[in-house]
Amino acid sequence: MKYTSSEANKLLRRLNEERDAVLVKEQKSSTFLAAMGEDPESVRPKYDYTVVQNMVAELDQKIRTVKHAINQFNLTQIVPGFDMTVDQMLIYIPQLTARKNKLSGMKNRLPKQRETSERYGHISSVIDYVYTNYDIDAAEADYYMAADELAKAQAALDTLNNTVLMEIDV
Repeated sequence: MKYTSSEANKLLRRLNEERDAVLVKEQKSSTFLAAMGEDPESVRPKYDYTVVQNMVAELDQKIRTVKHAINQFNLTQIVPGFDMTVDQMLIYIPQLTARKNKLSGMKNRLPKQRETSERYGHISSVIDYVYTNYDIDAAEADYYMAADELAKAQAALDTLNNTVLMEIDV
């Protein structure tokens, strides 16, 4: 069947949730308590070891198949406008985010800023100044370039993830 990357990731999430639900039910029903004098058969939960193990194995196989298809897609699909694979974009976007965040602080600094010193729990009477050792305007320009590049990268990846199809036999 054909899926977009977005759909495949939703499928993967659903399969993992199904597997988790089966394991929770198994944990709750594979053992049980009966009080002294109580008939264990009257409180025995329904549980079939073989059926549950087969369900988990089948879900594990489907999860592996979907994850493999997503990984192959991410390693081979080129994101238009970036000359990078999805895999590389998944590294590039956090790098751009970190750069944008750093530059945000740098662009908002003053050329000279008074710093209050605190030593041993007391405010010092010595006045210190922090001087900016870079061009604030250049940092601001770089910030906007990084923000624009990040928005463009996210939009390109979102478009690709919601339009390009991959084949997954689940």
